[in-house]
Amino acid sequence: MKKRILFIDRDGTLIEEPADEQIDSFEKLKFIKGMIRNLAFIREKLDFEFVMVSNQDGLGTDAFPEETFWPVHNFILQTLEGEGITFDDILIDPHFPEDNAPTRKPNTGLVEKYMQNPDYDIANSYVIGDRETDRTFAKNIGCKSLIINDEGMSWDKIAEILFAGERTAKVSRKTKETDILVRVNLDGTGKCDISTGLGFFDHMLEQIGKHGMIDLTIHTKGDLEVDEHHTIEDTAIALGECLLTALGDKRGIERYGYCLPMDDCLCSVALDFGGRPWLVWDAEFRREKIGEMPTEMFLHFFKSLSDAAKMNLSIKAEGQNEHHKIEGIFKALARSLKMAIRRDIYHYELPSTKGLL
Repeated sequence: MKKRILFIDRDGTLIEEPADEQIDSFEKLKFIKGMIRNLAFIREKLDFEFVMVSNQDGLGTDAFPEETFWPVHNFILQTLEGEGITFDDILIDPHFPEDNAPTRKPNTGLVEKYMQNPDYDIANSYVIGDRETDRTFAKNIGCKSLIINDEGMSWDKIAEILFAGERTAKVSRKTKETDILVRVNLDGTGKCDISTGLGFFDHMLEQIGKHGMIDLTIHTKGDLEVDEHHTIEDTAIALGECLLTALGDKRGIERYGYCLPMDDCLCSVALDFGGRPWLVWDAEFRREKIGEMPTEMFLHFFKSLSDAAKMNLSIKAEGQNEHHKIEGIFKALARSLKMAIRRDIYHYELPSTKGLL
């Protein structure tokens, strides 16, 4: 089996980087939050080799003498070793940016020996860093990247992704009535790209992504010249299938999930990713349409979603304003999803006494 590597940056990734970008004294040393716990977990549970790759501008010059670097650096290594974290290789480049050295990140001179070695699975290796140059470094190597503080990326999230995998899915559904593409990333930041041809429906679907912290792409082309039914129903089916696929074996998830007020309305959505579809619907609407979306299709959307995602949904809404009522339901669904899909790799068990969901 080919070996995988974590190419790990030092300053800004393992330790906080000061304003002058030099860790040349113990007073400047501070470890990144969550790094030790999660890196120790990765070292213990996974088979990645650890390779530190660090630019240290001008190391060995009068501006950054080596005698101020090595004591702090060695203390970092000793501290990490005490927590079970050791590096298989440590690669440090001392050049300034203007030197254009082939060994300075994002150039790959320091790691060519790995890139050219057929024993390594470079495509499934990662660069872990904190700068865009680290992302470029990963592209130049031909591997993936995980960038600290990039859209919420933390050491907790890095450990989760490396241990349990990315929870993404894509579903394409094409019938004589609709042509649909849905993509989800359950561990996203709420980025949405939604177009169904129904403005109010787009607005509601965006609530799921935004308030559920799920990256969500939905492109639907439906037979709106007939009516809205097929567009709404088939979008729900495709979205439900995508959620089910992205959840995978469901290990470590909370499984259950929410009640929220919206002005005059009180909306609750309780759900269970238990593998059995069921819908309880307690919401009435007095208007025929909100925007161009028929209110009779609200129940149908959630029934189709529940069936496709194989989840229980219990939905209740009280209030007078019809727009607020349905928007509150979608927001409550989003928050319920966010709660239910939360994953804990330190308690990575199936949340069921049956042993199957």
